Amino acid sequence: MASPASLASYDSDGSDNRISSMQKIGKGEPVDNDEFDTWMKSKQLLKPDDQLDLTEAELGEEIPKLLSTENRHLPRNLVVYDFREGAFLPVPPPENTITLLEFEGTSIHKDTDEAKEQISRKGTDELNVTLDKPKETLAEDQEDTKKPDTPETGDGEEGERDEDEAEGEGEGQEQEEEVQPPPEEEAPKKKLTNQFNFCERAALTIANPSRSVDTQTIPPPRSSYGASVLQWVIYDSYIEDYAQQQREKEREKEKKPGLQRRDEKSRKDEKAKQAEEFNKRYLQACQIIERMVNQNIYDEIAQDYRYWEDPSDEFREEEGTLLPLWKFSYERTKKMCVTDLCFNTLYYDLFAVCFGTLATESGAMCCDIHPKYPYLIAIGLYDGNVIVYNLQVGTKEGPVYISHGVNGKHAECVWEIKWGPDMQDGEINFFSVSADGKVFNWVLMQNKLAITTIITLFLELDQVSGPDGSTLRLKGSGTCMVFHPHNQEIFLVGTEEGYIFKCSTAYSSKYLMTYHAHYLPVHRMDYNKFNSNIFASCSGDWRVKIWEDMRPEPLFIFDLGSSVGDVKWAPYSSTVFAAVTTEGKVFVFDLNVNKYKAICTQAIVSKRKNKLTRLAFNQKLPFIIVGDDKGTTITLKLSPNLRIKTKMGKKAGVVDPQLLESQKLDRLLSLVRELPEGETVKETVSTVASN
Repeated sequence: MASPASLASYDSDGSDNRISSMQKIGKGEPVDNDEFDTWMKSKQLLKPDDQLDLTEAELGEEIPKLLSTENRHLPRNLVVYDFREGAFLPVPPPENTITLLEFEGTSIHKDTDEAKEQISRKGTDELNVTLDKPKETLAEDQEDTKKPDTPETGDGEEGERDEDEAEGEGEGQEQEEEVQPPPEEEAPKKKLTNQFNFCERAALTIANPSRSVDTQTIPPPRSSYGASVLQWVIYDSYIEDYAQQQREKEREKEKKPGLQRRDEKSRKDEKAKQAEEFNKRYLQACQIIERMVNQNIYDEIAQDYRYWEDPSDEFREEEGTLLPLWKFSYERTKKMCVTDLCFNTLYYDLFAVCFGTLATESGAMCCDIHPKYPYLIAIGLYDGNVIVYNLQVGTKEGPVYISHGVNGKHAECVWEIKWGPDMQDGEINFFSVSADGKVFNWVLMQNKLAITTIITLFLELDQVSGPDGSTLRLKGSGTCMVFHPHNQEIFLVGTEEGYIFKCSTAYSSKYLMTYHAHYLPVHRMDYNKFNSNIFASCSGDWRVKIWEDMRPEPLFIFDLGSSVGDVKWAPYSSTVFAAVTTEGKVFVFDLNVNKYKAICTQAIVSKRKNKLTRLAFNQKLPFIIVGDDKGTTITLKLSPNLRIKTKMGKKAGVVDPQLLESQKLDRLLSLVRELPEGETVKETVSTVASN
């Protein structure tokens, strides 16, 4: 039902639009009929079909709205147990006031100072009318009282003179005769209700009273039964029930003749699974027993592996020794060469060995274990293919990834393979270098290996003219590769021609740096673990060289007297590195102790029968592993003189060991960099002479 106040249309300032239109007519101003009709149509009221027809008395009836301040959900009669009194004491009830609705009113109480001031100024009759008016209309009433010439139109409406008309009279313009509406009788002043004091009914939330609902159902039928149960009666009942079950099974077999065969097959599969599970447990138990037996047999070696310290190092000034521990060999790989060694990134005492030979096409030439997923092993083969094994799945079913096709592999032997950081989308990938002069990037997709050519190695030599008059660029044959430890976009590639190229995965046609390193093929390279600007290289020209990044000349040169198969920096010291030669010797250098010769030179295998090919440092324990060309891997423990760490001074306080090792290497390199003009680094032949 619409309220009486909604039957009139008001402007934003509260004035009646009808008065404005009538004023225009009274002033003689032209009024557009179309505009007036449009305005009248927009002001027509829409009456709902179901609106009630109320009388004037019902429309004027005031409906009070009451809010109760009593909270019916408050707990009553709360008590707390008092241990001092030994009894329950009553707790005063909580506050019973909850604010449901709060807004600023416009009425003024007659006893207030503001009301008394209005009474003295306007009188009691006017006060009865104005006390219930909103504050916005009080200001208008006060302005109207200051204009005694303005007639009242009744019901609180007053005529207003247009400001434009007043200006026109001052300028002496002609005024048209105004048409005044017929005067209306003044209605008696009465107390008006505050039509703006309105509140939504939904704001007055009433707690619904609880209601009990009962239902009545018909009780289930009951009956009394009694009988004598004897032993043969029970037996006959079981026999009858069993016969009924057998008859139902025969009916099912007649309907499904293949069901029995399926049951037999499922039983056989279940027995096979149980047997396989039993064999796994049996094999695991056998492996544990075998390991216990081996530990008992090689108990002395196991004790030396953990706790041996060479006491004779105290009587040596700078030299140390290597203690042989175990020899690992496999019957099927006795005539194969150890082509690569790699420690597991999770289990520090677990390592992988690659056995390759030039007599077969499937020889494993290199391998690498993923640093984040230690169960993934990437292997490069002699025929140019690459494969990936997942140790969690096992190796009986073959590799999980393998390269295929002529264009999907290297054209020649894969000499080294390295895992790269995960790509932006999370794909796992690795890199490989081959004798065909190409570096490939392999991405492990869902069902295949995606291949991308990173760079093709071309020698920085003059082009060679062919028999048909064409010119060709000579390719380099890659032999080894190592990535920068901190910037995975930078990597070094060694070639058979003795060059070392500094490359980037972002540029495929340009070298960042070219090192004229050796005269024969570069076999291996390795970055320093404490200073990424320093790296070492070894070659078949008998030499090990220490390089600084972006420096064309080496810092140190060591001649070992025979072809050097591998070189590695130690993980515990910034100045210690080791190398192996084809004469079966292991060399350990400490630049901080002696910059001219090795502090340990020890023959591990027979010079005439075996040649050492690869070595690797353990990341946790002080031992190394070396491999030879007969398929044997030997574990060697370093004596205390070979693993001396930098000690902190008493006044230095707490210093990071990583920082100490880096400072030790920087001090050593500062002496080498400050060479006199015209003097170059000389090759140290004293190592060969000492042998």
